[in-house]
Amino acid sequence: MIITKQMKEWSGKLGENYTNRCFRTPEEDNELTRKQHGISRMELNEEFLGDLDRNCKILEVGCNIGNKLDMLQKMGFTNLNGVELQEFAIEKGKSLRSNISFTQGSIFDIPFPDNSFDLIYTSTLLIHISPQELAKAMQEIYRCTKKYIWGFEFFNDELIEIDYRGDAEMMWKGDYANQYIKVCPNLKIVKEKRIPYLEDNNVNCMFLLAKE
Repeated sequence: MIITKQMKEWSGKLGENYTNRCFRTPEEDNELTRKQHGISRMELNEEFLGDLDRNCKILEVGCNIGNKLDMLQKMGFTNLNGVELQEFAIEKGKSLRSNISFTQGSIFDIPFPDNSFDLIYTSTLLIHISPQELAKAMQEIYRCTKKYIWGFEFFNDELIEIDYRGDAEMMWKGDYANQYIKVCPNLKIVKEKRIPYLEDNNVNCMFLLAKE
């Protein structure tokens, strides 16, 4: 079983502090994304997932308290599941969300059989996986999806470390869509959109991949 430095930190006080400050309604999430990028998160979600069957089985890995799952529920998706490392976040999520299933688990050991979900996604989670363990995380997501992998992550042409609130070895940015394809060569890019920040030179990337 893989236990990384980052997992230890996210399971402890650092993760609890993040959970306590991260609750946002879908409306607040939309407003934040629009302020940062000039487009709402719901608009991006519709652009990438609008044609999917609303009964398809979806898993978010690293769901925390389920903010992004809540937004998918508002879009009409009905079979929503989350895996989260922090027990604290899971209990808080369960108290806030209805008709969303939360399970404790790690991205390195997703507690479901092969091909369990139609779509698996991460939202600013891969950025907290060290380069040494990134391939294993991607392989585990690939193992559990029947078809689609969806992501929203910080983008950079090269994988580089960036500061996370003064802590080292806690955050990176890179070309995660193409990193997936290097790790799992029979994935193809269905759609990719690089989304610059309005107030600085940083970029996020949303991507949808599919098994060929």
